[in-house]
Amino acid sequence: MDTGICQACGTSGGALMKFSLGKDFFGRSYDRLSPSSDQSPKWYCAACSMHKNLQRDFRDIRAEYDKLSAGQGSELSKGDEFLRASVRLREIMTILGAAQEPSTLLADRDVKLLMERLNTATMPV
Repeated sequence: MDTGICQACGTSGGALMKFSLGKDFFGRSYDRLSPSSDQSPKWYCAACSMHKNLQRDFRDIRAEYDKLSAGQGSELSKGDEFLRASVRLREIMTILGAAQEPSTLLADRDVKLLMERLNTATMPV
């Protein structure tokens, strides 16, 4: 933990966090903040840290939607993953809508647009 300034909202004085190892929305491993690959890691307050996780899930789902739309192999071609992604986007919208301040990391209009696109896509069986 660090006690500097949140690099998303600018809040200072509170505990800050970063994440390095983990799994993306589809369960794939990632290491975005390892010392060898990231020389300037970003630190976030608790609220922005949560929004950063939402942003990561949103980006993962959007990337898989783009693959699906282009006719490439996509996690969303699996019916259960398609449904799971749709549910997660609704959860993200709910969390963004309940926040006291708009997220500096993820715009609700982008989430709405992706939700609309998924709703018009043919769900795999």
